[in-house]
Amino acid sequence: MRPERSFIADRMAAQHCPELLGPTAPADADLLPSLALLAGRLALTLANGLARLSGSEAPTVRLDAPRALSAGQLGEEATSLASYAVLGIGPERHQVLLTCAADPVFRLVDRAFGGRGTVPNPLPTAFPLSAELLIGRLEQTLAAALQEALGGALPAVPLQRDTRLSQIAPFTPDQTVFELAMAIEEPGCEPWMLSLTFPQATLAALFAGRERKLPKPSTPHAPDPMSEPFASLPITLTAVLVDMMVPFTRLAALRPGDVIPVAVARNVPLKAGERTVATGMIGEFEDRVAVQITTAF
Repeated sequence: MRPERSFIADRMAAQHCPELLGPTAPADADLLPSLALLAGRLALTLANGLARLSGSEAPTVRLDAPRALSAGQLGEEATSLASYAVLGIGPERHQVLLTCAADPVFRLVDRAFGGRGTVPNPLPTAFPLSAELLIGRLEQTLAAALQEALGGALPAVPLQRDTRLSQIAPFTPDQTVFELAMAIEEPGCEPWMLSLTFPQATLAALFAGRERKLPKPSTPHAPDPMSEPFASLPITLTAVLVDMMVPFTRLAALRPGDVIPVAVARNVPLKAGERTVATGMIGEFEDRVAVQITTAF
């Protein structure tokens, strides 16, 4: 005997409003503006990072508008040597793809060794060790800049690198990704390009519930010359004791033992490079010629 019973709910199932359910993943239409906000902060933090990397003035970082495309379109135009690196953001290691063509890498390596930024022609089929080391430092610099642009709470670290995108395969071909292209401009040098590619899942995780607001990055400040590594940096100082005109005939007739009377200036300039940092009087201290500073600038 099978009794037939029907169960009726005592009340209707709860249908909570979106505000109670919490933040939802942002739509694709919201990701491009959010990425543009991140790009503005990244331009500043990356410029400062590249200045520390090269030891020169901060370059200008210009960014194109972010664009959405399918992952299958990546690398279609890359017919020559390039470096592809995957960065991981946060504890979940949300993936970001860093792409750098070979030309700027060889240009930076040549400049690092005192050259003018010459690119080998034709390009080799693989990066030499010097280029691999520079690429590694560039990855670390960009990861630190990205972490700072995101507010500093989410660590960004390089995960893997290869010259063939198919070897690391960070995305599936039909996956929606967002590309951010950056042009690095330095005085007297040709601009060079970097690009970051974010999959939809990474941006959704970074921007979910944030209403397209990103933490403000730390305010850049001028380095303190009284702290390391600047404090112990040796600076060559020059003091010109004698600056006088001598006829060529007198110079041609110079012999050992000749005496040339000179007049030492009362205020001798003390220079660091082409800049006068102080003036002083010439004297003697512990059997050595010394400069007593009278004015410091």
